[in-house]
Order: sequence, then structure tokens, then C-alpha cells
Amino acid sequence: QVQLVESGGGLVQAGGSLRLSCAASGRTLTYYAMGWFRQAPGKEREFVTALSRSGSSTTYADSVKGRFTISRDNAKSTLSLQMNSLKPEDTAVYYCAARRIIFTTEYVATKADEYNYWGQGTQVTVSS
Repeated sequence: QVQLVESGGGLVQAGGSLRLSCAASGRTLTYYAMGWFRQAPGKEREFVTALSRSGSSTTYADSVKGRFTISRDNAKSTLSLQMNSLKPEDTAVYYCAARRIIFTTEYVATKADEYNYWGQGTQVTVSS
């Protein structure tokens, strides 16, 4: 069992930056593929970005490509999301997620139902 706790959300003006963190406890993240999802009011949860166990393989939603960067530190059991050039449409609750994977270090999971563990979410609000 792994517990995930997000932090770093807040209110920022359009064009600004935020860095989200996801701290894991209970297990090392070495055997977990990780991802970030978000959910805006009245909308379904959507994929933002994900990376493999090794951190070498990443995938981004088109809406955030070139603005967001995902990274991980397995030694510290943390996942990060650097968000630059934020837009009002980035406003949402952001969730980190983890999926245990044994067979490969390079698999990237992009669908919510692939993930076993979720954090409680952190609110990001971008004002225009």
C-alpha cells in the first residue's frame, strides 16, 4: 500500500508558475509508474502527464505540452509537476497517481483506470 499526498497548489495569475509535489509513504516509488491528472468543476478527470518507473519515458497531454514538466526522485519518493505559463483553463484539482509495475521500467500509464493509488488532490486556480 502506498499513500500519496499532494502539495503546492494555490492561486496564481495567468502566465505564472507553480510547482506541485506528491510525497509517497508506505512504499518506495521505485516500482511505480506515476502520473498527474486534473479535474475541473463540472468536468471529468483528465490526464495531464505521466512518466515511467525510470523517469526516462514521459507523455503529456497536448494542452500542457511545452508548459508542464513531470519529474520524479525515487530516492526521496517524490513526484513533481512544474507548471509554467499557466492559463485560466488549467484551473482544476490536481491529483497524483501511482501504478505498481514489475515487467518493465519504461511503461507509461495514461488512463485513470490503470492507476491503483491516488492522492487527495490539490487545488490550482489561475486567474485571468
